[in-house]
Amino acid sequence: MKRVHMIIEGRVQGVGFRYSAQQKAHECDVYGWVKNKSNGTVEIDAQGDEEKIQSFTEAIKHGPSPYAKISDFTIEELAPTETYSTFEIR
Repeated sequence: MKRVHMIIEGRVQGVGFRYSAQQKAHECDVYGWVKNKSNGTVEIDAQGDEEKIQSFTEAIKHGPSPYAKISDFTIEELAPTETYSTFEIR
């Protein structure tokens, strides 16, 4: 089990990014959440099998929404948690 925390910068709010990220998470069988931050970035906390997290992370890096334009992407690994059972938009 692997858990990652991501901050995505660029044109990522108002372009369907969170919905697209949620769809991609369901496709990849990844759990956690995505939310807009007040500074214009998007934050994601995601957990799943290592290869599924890898697929999900790659999809996010390339912009899950066709209207998104990512200018910066930071990711860090965290200790897995037992509390995620779905992938939600916050």
